[in-house]
Amino acid sequence: MNRWPSLFVSHGAPTYAIEPGLAGAQLGALGRLLGKPRAIVVVSPHWMTSGLEISATERPQTVHDFGGFPRALYDLQYPAPGSRALALQIQQQLANSGMPAHLDVLRGLDHGAWVPLLHLYPDADVPTLQVSLPYDANPNSAFALGQALAPLADDGVLIIGSGSLTHNLDEVRMSASEGDAAAYAQEFSAWIRQAVAAGDLARLRQALDLAPHAARAHPTTEHFLPLLVAAGAALAHTPVTVLNGGIRHGVLAMESYVFGQALDLEFGKP
Repeated sequence: MNRWPSLFVSHGAPTYAIEPGLAGAQLGALGRLLGKPRAIVVVSPHWMTSGLEISATERPQTVHDFGGFPRALYDLQYPAPGSRALALQIQQQLANSGMPAHLDVLRGLDHGAWVPLLHLYPDADVPTLQVSLPYDANPNSAFALGQALAPLADDGVLIIGSGSLTHNLDEVRMSASEGDAAAYAQEFSAWIRQAVAAGDLARLRQALDLAPHAARAHPTTEHFLPLLVAAGAALAHTPVTVLNGGIRHGVLAMESYVFGQALDLEFGKP
């Protein structure tokens, strides 16, 4: 593979780690199909900072940054190595783009990173680090961050924006069945899917203003912005693969996108 794709992954609720469903099966199949990259860089809404930061520990801990879930979740570990050398490379690359960033030598992997990676690369043997999402990030700055990270894809690095295609926690129904999805979540997801499939990145950057039910799908923006990071990291007019992982808990769309490769969707079936 000459250039690695970039991914947007919906990581849903933390229970996704032990209840993979269709979306987890799709990520597992995707990982097997792509093979292993040299390293992975994740931007997650669960590490937000006043400025850009890069995790730079060689042994990142598995951070269980949630509460009130089954004990089994807190026993899970994702012992992927880190890479200080790659962190330094990214720091220089971001600086060249006018985006100064600090190194954090203690930061581990939050659940926005390790939960989807459990399904994508379950052996936890690919060096993995995170770039933070600034508190003041907006659609344009998130897209620009992806563009600044994009050269890494030519160097064997998989760039992942991990968020949620819809994320209204006030409306989550943990007992809801797969077929009991809110209409607004379906309509918002369909609009985004159409923009992504058409390669309409300008429209995608305006989604929170233009898409139906955007304010309800995303009362806050942090789980949407990683999609724009992943889109920004892709080449213009790139092919896209849609992984329609369904809607969990009534309102959490588990849809994910592979920017940069057109793949047979049949592989995503469990």
